[in-house]
Amino acid sequence: MLVVEDSPVIQQLLSHVIGADPRLEVAGIASSGEQALRMIERAAPDVVSLDIRLPGIDGFEVTSRIMRQNPLPIVVVASDVRDLDIPMRALQAGALAVVEKPGSMARADYQTVAHHLCTQLVIMSQVKVIRHRIAARSARPAGNAAPDAVPADASAYGRLPEAAVTADGRLRRFRAVGLVASTGGPAALARILKDLPPGFPLPVFVVQHMGAPFMAGFANWLGTVSPLPVRLGEAGLVPRPGTVYVAPGDRHMLVEGGTIRLSGDPLVCGQRPSGEELFRSMARAYGASGIGVLLTGMGEDGARGLVDMHKVGAYTIAEHASTAVIHSMPGTAVRLGGAVEELPLDRVAGRLLQLTSDDKMAS
Repeated sequence: MLVVEDSPVIQQLLSHVIGADPRLEVAGIASSGEQALRMIERAAPDVVSLDIRLPGIDGFEVTSRIMRQNPLPIVVVASDVRDLDIPMRALQAGALAVVEKPGSMARADYQTVAHHLCTQLVIMSQVKVIRHRIAARSARPAGNAAPDAVPADASAYGRLPEAAVTADGRLRRFRAVGLVASTGGPAALARILKDLPPGFPLPVFVVQHMGAPFMAGFANWLGTVSPLPVRLGEAGLVPRPGTVYVAPGDRHMLVEGGTIRLSGDPLVCGQRPSGEELFRSMARAYGASGIGVLLTGMGEDGARGLVDMHKVGAYTIAEHASTAVIHSMPGTAVRLGGAVEELPLDRVAGRLLQLTSDDKMAS
């Protein structure tokens, strides 16, 4: 792996942390983005550990160039968990994960943070990145629509599957949407949420696997890319239409009795928050009037929960392998029969708009 870090002290610390893990080997250390780009050509690492605040070009630009020229799994190693603007932009540019920098061997949770860093590097090193899936969007002149913008005419997405339509040809009525994602999820979630307009008629619940210290910043960042208000889920909140609720760090988020409940129960599928817990609670709370969307991610979290939603008649969507950074989570749901349909990422928002259209009759 390649370590990109400008501080000599942190370089030594990361070399020590990574070198102590038998699963990893440091192939090189770069002190700047420009040096990193040159070293990637020579060393061909399996994964890149990337600091964001670099001399010269920053981590966002480094990520963009790597994903255009030599696509590799990139793990952003952030020192300030309160300022996620640049790390989140790097995730949107194609980085796969953001983790906390160990910082110092003197900190009380050093071993925990170091172990999490190494585990994420090992996992991401196994991801085969073949393309830059979601490019950062440059500013466009007013009046020029982005090529991938959601068409205003919902019929552009074709006729709805039978599962969305009642026997007399009317659209079913839905009450809530759940989105679950892991590896590659921040960019996928941003892609969907940016295309849901103000006034979207349902509450949206989000579970994203990410270290607990980053969740508040992640929710704030989503709020900058989405027209909808985004906030962390809080116990006792009554979900409101047109609001996005992000599961907070290290807590399961469920919907019970018309309110949000947070739980410190054990990890499910190795995760807390878990998509399984969200989807299962939605199956109980909303029945056939729920919508579940399972996006990119490693492992199986959310797959059986999506099956539970499907069994009670909810509308369930799994991200198609053609756009998923890792297809394991949605692929498992499809294999288990939990998805009404598979959709590439750029079709998900359009489908949600169709499903929540005011039109009484399906097109």
